[in-house]
Amino acid sequence: QVQLVGSGGGLVQPGGSLRLSCAASGFTFSIYAMSWYRQAPGKERELVAGITSRGGSTNYADSVKGRFTIYRENAKKTVALQMNSLKPEDTAVYYCKRVGVLGVADYWGQGTQVTVSS
Repeated sequence: QVQLVGSGGGLVQPGGSLRLSCAASGFTFSIYAMSWYRQAPGKERELVAGITSRGGSTNYADSVKGRFTIYRENAKKTVALQMNSLKPEDTAVYYCKRVGVLGVADYWGQGTQVTVSS
């Protein structure tokens, strides 16, 4: 019933931009913090950005701070990641996640591939 569907990935040149989106359904979206993670081949999945339930606070990995922006539209039940000044090292599968609380596990969405290459 709970679904998180990521989209918006693709191939982009270094220095380019992409906007990822995650569409949520099957739960009360507005009460959950959300996050974006990424995983490159052979590497550990890492937190990229997070946002509180109302969008009042955000956090970013040092590697993307100043380049990426996470935001949400609770009325549309979406969370997005605007990625600017992309670098080859940003290449990864990007996943959205519903942040769990005590008694409710984290829930992972479907990944979307981002490839930054010249």
